[in-house]
Amino acid sequence: MRDRHVVVLTGAGISAESGLGTFRGAGGLWEGVPLSEVATPEGWRHNSAKVLDFYNARRKAVIRAIPNEAHIALKQLEEFFQVSIITQNIDDLHERAGSSMVLHLHGEIMKARSTRDPSKLYTLTTEEINLGDRCELGSQLRPHVVWFGEAVPLMAQAIEIAASADFFMVVGTSLEVYPAASLIQHVPEDALKFFIDPNPSGLADESYKVLAESASSGVPKVAGQLRSLMA
Repeated sequence: MRDRHVVVLTGAGISAESGLGTFRGAGGLWEGVPLSEVATPEGWRHNSAKVLDFYNARRKAVIRAIPNEAHIALKQLEEFFQVSIITQNIDDLHERAGSSMVLHLHGEIMKARSTRDPSKLYTLTTEEINLGDRCELGSQLRPHVVWFGEAVPLMAQAIEIAASADFFMVVGTSLEVYPAASLIQHVPEDALKFFIDPNPSGLADESYKVLAESASSGVPKVAGQLRSLMA
């Protein structure tokens, strides 16, 4: 069944179990920090140093984190299926678990990009981006993340992937962030669909099998169900 396609949309919930907080939770990383100051183009123009400091701290937390059982279960599914992960997360935990096809809708915290030419990307070899760190064009480097008010450049590619799913999983996301949440509208009607979240209140589609549990618990269960199709 390696030709059957498992597509997985992951959100902050899967990373939270590796110790990375979410900005929507009461105890989240972004608590007390106005999003307008650290996650918008306006915030960057007003105080670039504050934005860099904020993401430097987030990057250090990502480096310390390790993939959990959910990340590992998704990687192991590649032994049986073609697996594509569309993630709203900016961490690299899917890659470190070994997943080979990961599309980051909202960017990657372990990369920097030019403020003059967004196509110029740089994989970071240090924990920090600081004022004065410049690309070869001479412009200041910024985090390679999609801020509020910016376009999501990989959305068309994500839609194409979702539309090719034989099996579709939604893991650890509230489905409140758009345009990412709209991806479920592009999944084929005959795909077998799963929704895994401890508080699955954001889904009104009855075609999904709902597992009201954590990613590290629910994803291995669903992975086991899909592997049983090989029997």
